[in-house]
Amino acid sequence: MADYVLVAGAWLGSSAWDEVVPSLRAAGHGAHPLTLSGLAEKRGVPAGQQTHVQDIVDEVEGRDLRDVVLVGHSYAGIPVGQAAERIGERLTRVVFVDSEVPVDGESFASGFWQGQAAFEAMLADDGFWPQPGAAEFDGQGLTDEQVTRLLEGATPHPGATLTEPAVLTGALGDLPATYLKCLLDGPEPNDAVAKLLTSERWRLVTMATGHWPMFSQPTELARLLLAEGA
Repeated sequence: MADYVLVAGAWLGSSAWDEVVPSLRAAGHGAHPLTLSGLAEKRGVPAGQQTHVQDIVDEVEGRDLRDVVLVGHSYAGIPVGQAAERIGERLTRVVFVDSEVPVDGESFASGFWQGQAAFEAMLADDGFWPQPGAAEFDGQGLTDEQVTRLLEGATPHPGATLTEPAVLTGALGDLPATYLKCLLDGPEPNDAVAKLLTSERWRLVTMATGHWPMFSQPTELARLLLAEGA
């Protein structure tokens, strides 16, 4: 039996995984969707990026989980990748779901396609990244109902988690990892991911959907997670 720790990306909490968790548990595995500090029901809790890393480590160690499959979606790939280093022999595999990956000394904002200054300009006066409007999800394989559910669970994202640098002590390519690329969000992984995929410990799988597969194709996502965690 594996224990899946599921961490959604920016703006989202544990409810993002509501349609994925039942399939994992029905297959006999543990499934632990996690809300990071400052988001959803934890809104108001101060958070930087290392807070999010510790949230994940605490979930694993506090529950004494073994044979852990850490799953990080979008932004959450950055703290998940760091946490994977820190849980040691508890880790079975990391699955990055159409996500960013941590680069030592770099942040989510520094890897933003328009540059860090452009990203920081999008933060509100209170330092949070406002949740997007419905139009941002066009072309991502989502029904109107799925977009509504996604937005109902979204809250502004604490900006410090996006601008603080990652801290890695080893080579991310040495971890057992799967990168799951969602093809409607672009057919090719970014350069940092492409480099990691040259490692014999990393593998690439794809889904014919957009950037939020836990909403658009939850059954298929669960099937792939079960296959990768085996």
